[in-house]
Amino acid sequence: MNKTQNIALIDIGKTNIKVVLVNLNSFTELIVLSEPNVVVNKGLYPHYDTDNLWKFIKSSLGTLYRRYSFEAVTVTTHGAAVALIDKNGRLILPIIDYEFDGPDTFYKDYEKIRPKFKETGTPKAPLGVVIGAQIFWQKKIFPHIFKSLKSIITYPQYWVGLLTGKWCTEVSYLGCHSDLWLPFKNRFSSLVTNLEINKRIGSIRKANDIIGFTLPTINEELGIKKSIPVYCGIHDSNASLFRHLIEQDKPFSLVTTGTWVIIMSVGGEKKTFNPKKDILINVDAFGNPVPSARFMGGREFEIVTKNISTKPNAEDIKSVFNKSIYLFPALVPQYGPFKGRESYWSISENKINEGEKVVAVSYYLAMVTLVSLEALGAKGSLIIEGPFTRNKFYLDLIATVLEADLYLSEGSLTGTSIGSTLLINNNTSNLSKITKYDNPEGEYKQNLINYSKKWKHLVNK
Repeated sequence: MNKTQNIALIDIGKTNIKVVLVNLNSFTELIVLSEPNVVVNKGLYPHYDTDNLWKFIKSSLGTLYRRYSFEAVTVTTHGAAVALIDKNGRLILPIIDYEFDGPDTFYKDYEKIRPKFKETGTPKAPLGVVIGAQIFWQKKIFPHIFKSLKSIITYPQYWVGLLTGKWCTEVSYLGCHSDLWLPFKNRFSSLVTNLEINKRIGSIRKANDIIGFTLPTINEELGIKKSIPVYCGIHDSNASLFRHLIEQDKPFSLVTTGTWVIIMSVGGEKKTFNPKKDILINVDAFGNPVPSARFMGGREFEIVTKNISTKPNAEDIKSVFNKSIYLFPALVPQYGPFKGRESYWSISENKINEGEKVVAVSYYLAMVTLVSLEALGAKGSLIIEGPFTRNKFYLDLIATVLEADLYLSEGSLTGTSIGSTLLINNNTSNLSKITKYDNPEGEYKQNLINYSKKWKHLVNK
């Protein structure tokens, strides 16, 4: 694949789907085609609109090929989704939206057969966030349909299968809060036997394996003149991590931001993790365990700011300190180190203007990030990527409190694009470097120190 210049990346996030053309020589996104990832709230249960996603993927690949051409395809997606397919590769049931609460109805029964956290690194979670709980629920509700199950395919690899006709799974996705995998032993858990799906999980392939080539029917439909190799693909947070695994010295931590804030600690303190803090053990592209934490930071920021157009000014920052405006967890109480708590403001919300709200929610998100890092026993430098790299208030507080260097991973490529691209060709010579963030100084720095200490004191009262 040394001659590969352009790669088509299918990137399915919880909020949006993108099909991106990445140039390997310049590490730039030549084309980005995107549309919302819509959940269908009718039918058997809320599910992803795979028919519409497939139409968009094919249409976008055709556009990319006509305009520039590409020499490879790969896929990355959000977590907590699997495809149940029959012997012909057709879905026997829709792919569950992980925010559907159906699996909760059988959670007591599921608890009886799920492995312990210390084995799987999967904390108890509501809704359909745990893949094992999804499968348990589907099997209970649709036993007759479940009989036609041929294979369980992890979500990125489902799209690979549609493109190639070859079906598989991948370890970073199996190891992502599924209850199906033992990250410290690198094998399936007892849940696979308890669910009687031992022989129904697609074969495990590496993220950088070529699984097959685009089918002749796909080539004809899209106007592709030759079959294109399709790589296995990877879970999106692990795609973001991959670049840093091959570039950075340990220890370090990575914070990826978006709908979810995912904190991943590499080479950190060895300790007993508390699942009540929403700690989980992810698995990287090499199959190694990665202690991680999560909270729905992007969703929480949106809850506070969705109707706000005002940009904070210097007076807003001062008044947040002077009026002691604090936001306490948790705006999305199902997840994070403060899950189960009910969010509230330190003063009456109607006394807080729009600019002050933006500043305060940014500081709130920074504090939850810092608490998560502490729970992980994270050491070394911290790298942040995604939308929060543009939030100065969030960065200022972290840089002030963090006893380590803070770096931003910016540039024309997203973390998922970089990682997915490097899995095909890991030459980083033309890749933009991460940049060190300058710490605040003077009175502002002291205000941030005092603010963070008081927030932590009040939240622990």
